[in-house]
Amino acid sequence: MGTFRSNPASTPATGPFREEMIWQQLKTVRDPEIPVDIVNLGLVYSAAATEIEGGRRIDVRMSLTAPGCSMSDVIKAEVERKLAALPEVREVKVEVVFDPPWNPGMMSEAAKLQLGFDSDYGSAPTGPQAFKILR
Repeated sequence: MGTFRSNPASTPATGPFREEMIWQQLKTVRDPEIPVDIVNLGLVYSAAATEIEGGRRIDVRMSLTAPGCSMSDVIKAEVERKLAALPEVREVKVEVVFDPPWNPGMMSEAAKLQLGFDSDYGSAPTGPQAFKILR
């Protein structure tokens, strides 16, 4: 869990910083093993900008689909790189957490449909009579 410092000369976006830029950038980051972005997968728990001397710092709290995800360093580095490229951003801090643990119910409906799941996939059963065990 380090802090990534941006190079102001490499900023591709123009205009003043806006909060929605964070989410736009995060939606361009995909889990290499799943063809859906990390926002629609429900992996981003929070993302916010704070003013610091000389610009802004973005703090991201996110998870992965599994604690042993082999692509964790790749995903984290891509998040850091893309957010650091935003205007006025001087630092990016990405914290990967597993509490609460990710589950398929956290995916957006669009992600579930894209992956071929029903919209209620991953949702908890609704009540004690949600299913019966037949013997």
